[in-house]
Amino acid sequence: MKMEFIVLALMLLLGLVSTICSILILIAAFQDEVWKGLLCFFCGIYWLYYALLEFQHPKKGLILLGVFAPGLIAVLLSAAASALVVGTNAL
Repeated sequence: MKMEFIVLALMLLLGLVSTICSILILIAAFQDEVWKGLLCFFCGIYWLYYALLEFQHPKKGLILLGVFAPGLIAVLLSAAASALVVGTNAL
């Protein structure tokens, strides 16, 4: 029970980090051009294009890592947690 709470709390924290970094990119798109901000807000593919190719920031790599790494870590934690649940139910 305690392990599930820790995994859930960590996944929520990672989701918060990813959301904050995504909002930073969205703010930069609106500061660049209003239509780019609107397009980023309503079209995820353009957001990805903007984030990878047009987004200019001194810490661009760190912000992009903050967007994409938590998703990968959350998937791995979810798989590990479900493996633990399946393992405990098998006993």
